[in-house]
Amino acid sequence: MRVSRLAAAAAVAVAGSAVLVLSSPAFAHVSVQPEGTAAKGGYAVVNFRVPNERDNASTTALEVNFPADAPLSSVMPQKIDGWKITITKSKLAKPLEVHGRQISEAVSKVTWTADGKGVEPGFIQQFPVSIGALPEDADQLVFKAIQTYSNKEVVRWIEVPEEGAEEPANPAPVLALSAAEDGHAHGSSAEESSGKSGDAEPAATTEAAGSSDGTDTTARVLGVAGIVVGVAGGAYGVFAARRRAADAS
Repeated sequence: MRVSRLAAAAAVAVAGSAVLVLSSPAFAHVSVQPEGTAAKGGYAVVNFRVPNERDNASTTALEVNFPADAPLSSVMPQKIDGWKITITKSKLAKPLEVHGRQISEAVSKVTWTADGKGVEPGFIQQFPVSIGALPEDADQLVFKAIQTYSNKEVVRWIEVPEEGAEEPANPAPVLALSAAEDGHAHGSSAEESSGKSGDAEPAATTEAAGSSDGTDTTARVLGVAGIVVGVAGGAYGVFAARRRAADAS
């Protein structure tokens, strides 16, 4: 009975975790998350995560606009099978000086267009981009995004969230910047792929936002339940063996 209750509790815990993940607001709109940290003055690989919450249409295009008030000297999207990438650059009002050279234009927009089915209903797609150098005088970067569906519906994720206010209906992806690291993360893998090697591509990740905590919790619950069931099964086996031995004698 005790084993059954533990097994039932584990099942309920798993179900509750799944519901929590599926109902999380972070999965309802386009978002951006770094792989590791996004430190001020450094370089980072970020993932623009696009969930498809429609039942009858696929996401066929994503347009991400880069902040004009904090231009980035290096923007390198990773190639993704089934998607065409278009990079748009714009002239800068004030040139940037990067590694001793002047840069007069920067990427203002990256557009991914599906060659096939795109992001089908019930799935999520990540679009990795290596970016830098991140501004040293800002706490966050806002990327306004436009999501297009196969039925021609267009959703504009362009509303800037304000601290202390309710989340807007169509929030823009916001990348939080951490404190500057020693040396501004020079020599990191992100910088090497974005600023030092022209043909290098950043590594992609397939983990969903917020999934690690839920997965760890679920694993611990299932692990405990499995141990209890295993111990009970072992004890039953010993008891049965002794019973057979007693009957034989």
